Amino acid sequence: MGKKTLFSSIAIGAVVGGVVSLFNKETRDYVMDKGSQAKDQASYYVNHPNEAIENLKSTVIDVTEMIDDNKTGALNALDQVENTVAKVFKK
Repeated sequence: MGKKTLFSSIAIGAVVGGVVSLFNKETRDYVMDKGSQAKDQASYYVNHPNEAIENLKSTVIDVTEMIDDNKTGALNALDQVENTVAKVFKK
């Protein structure tokens, strides 16, 4: 019961916060502009599905490469730490 209440409270708080923020004209204009851009982009991709797939593929490849690069960097850092610890404890 506690999880359900927590998630319900979070959802209600998000909705109330969103509604309150729309009292500001600048925020309303921003939301309308971004909504219009999203609609236009969705319509474009519906009419050009091959381009949508190519863009998605490209994004997945970029993210995969970034993860691989970061993984290599992290492993190198761990190797350096391991070597340093080994030198300290050999003395």
